[in-house]
Amino acid sequence: MGTGGYDDIREGTGVTVYGANGDVIAADSLQDPSHEGATCKFDVIVEDVPKGEKFYKVEVSHRGTLQLTVEEAESGQFGDSLG
Repeated sequence: MGTGGYDDIREGTGVTVYGANGDVIAADSLQDPSHEGATCKFDVIVEDVPKGEKFYKVEVSHRGTLQLTVEEAESGQFGDSLG
C-alpha cells in the first residue's frame, strides 16, 4: 500500500479502460504487488477489452489517463510510474 500521497495505490485499486470515444469499455484492478526497495510494482491485467478501437486510454485510480495505440494495448505494453 502506498503512503505519502499514494495511499490510493494498492492491490485492488481500480483500473479503467476507455475506448476512443471516451466510454468505459473494460475495468479490473491492480494485482500481484511486488517491491524493489522503495518501489512497488503491480500487474495490470484487464480481461475482455473489446478490439476495434482506434486507440485506448487506461486510468489507474483517479490519476488521469494514459493513451495507448492498438498495437501497444494488444501486446501488453502498458507501463506508468508515479512520483
